[in-house]
Amino acid sequence: MDDVIVSLDEISEEEGQALVKLARTAIEEYLKNGIEIDLQEVPYESWKKKGASFVTLEVSPTHQLRGCIGSVLPHQPLYKDVIHNAIAAATSDPRFLPVKPEELPNIKVKVSVLSYPQPLQYSDPYDLLQKIQPFRDGLIIRYGNHQATFLPEVWEQLPDKTQFLSHLCMKAGLPSDCWLTYPLEVYVYHTKTFSE
Repeated sequence: MDDVIVSLDEISEEEGQALVKLARTAIEEYLKNGIEIDLQEVPYESWKKKGASFVTLEVSPTHQLRGCIGSVLPHQPLYKDVIHNAIAAATSDPRFLPVKPEELPNIKVKVSVLSYPQPLQYSDPYDLLQKIQPFRDGLIIRYGNHQATFLPEVWEQLPDKTQFLSHLCMKAGLPSDCWLTYPLEVYVYHTKTFSE
């Protein structure tokens, strides 16, 4: 059972909403008592399988980002991944100061579960543009020691494919036109996202 990876189809709306509650509880407990929660009983079979997740915190009602941390590859049970990433999003996102307990009532928690990334074969930059699907694909780019990912939700801010790729290059610490000039490794994944 340990090496079985959860598939997105297995996670129902009810299980997804429960993951969001789990993420919030993990943050509250950590901010209040400094402890990382664990579950005595895992309520869903899908949670026991290995899964990769991202936890995103947004300030309500402005939807301003307040933290986002995740895993692109499944390496531990899904529920543990969500607990770990929820705490990290609240306390360890280098772009933000750690969340204070009094901010929590105004923060909305989102959990995205990721499918296993698949390599995208492409012949040239034009072919790459043809193959990526806006609003559906999450992308990972890799070049040498540089790597970055954008979740599918990022298309809402960057709906243009060239902009999306340019910003992803910059996130990886590479020139914005790296997708035009470097032999990047590109991986595609999909997500199922649940939010409060």
